[in-house]
Amino acid sequence: MNQEKTARAEGKTELIVDARWLREHRDDTSLILIDTRPVKDFHAGHLSGARHFDPFPFHHTDTSERGVAEFGAQLQWIFSALGITGHETVVFYENESGMRAARGQWALEYAGHSKARMLDGGLKAATGETLTTKVDKFAATDFALSPRAEVLATYAYLLDRIGLPDVQIFDVRSAEEYFGERVRAKHGGAIPGAFHQDWMAALGADGTVKSPAELRAQFEALGLDPAAEIIPYCQGGYRAAHAYLALKIAGYPRVRNYLGSWAEWGNRDDLPIEHPRRK
Repeated sequence: MNQEKTARAEGKTELIVDARWLREHRDDTSLILIDTRPVKDFHAGHLSGARHFDPFPFHHTDTSERGVAEFGAQLQWIFSALGITGHETVVFYENESGMRAARGQWALEYAGHSKARMLDGGLKAATGETLTTKVDKFAATDFALSPRAEVLATYAYLLDRIGLPDVQIFDVRSAEEYFGERVRAKHGGAIPGAFHQDWMAALGADGTVKSPAELRAQFEALGLDPAAEIIPYCQGGYRAAHAYLALKIAGYPRVRNYLGSWAEWGNRDDLPIEHPRRK
């Protein structure tokens, strides 16, 4: 591994791990692999020992106090069913460094787990691994939820901070969604003052997350201030979870994923909406 790749790997290990790390830790008894692809893909072939959890069916677009409590209870049930105790290293993966795996990583981190990771590059990067259709048995646990409120934003939290100089909103949907050309809620548009960049800009051509230096330069050129609190959002909090991970990798210390995202904001009549226009 050359110097650039070594620095890149070292800068990511707190949130994501690469294929080399996986090879070196493959036999660790404290390692749990979670395949986040659709169930048909999992059963067609997955990493040996992997457990399955596709986060897509678990949309959650109510960030009221009650809604967030229900989200926490849902996560506690899911992670218990996956046999997670809180003491192991949990690595989520899909075909590339995609939004499903990022959502799993963020959700487990929010739930209070200290070693939630994503496999950088996913299966495409895991060369040398032989896929299997065998599904191993494992025991359920009683996962202890300890929510980290500082990594989740609610609509009320966001509403109170629109326009504040030390808070920046980051829209990571497609340009068509941002400009209201593709409407996926009652209302089209964007949250007022939001910076915009498609979430996929954080990925390299090989499907891995760009280096910390590349991401930092990219975000700063966009106008995102490392000293500010950054709140990414998308349609349902999945692409925003990926942006959360990319921002943290880039060295932004204060980041919150707006869980409800546009599926919540754009379906309400009492929240402000901006209508950006292409220049």
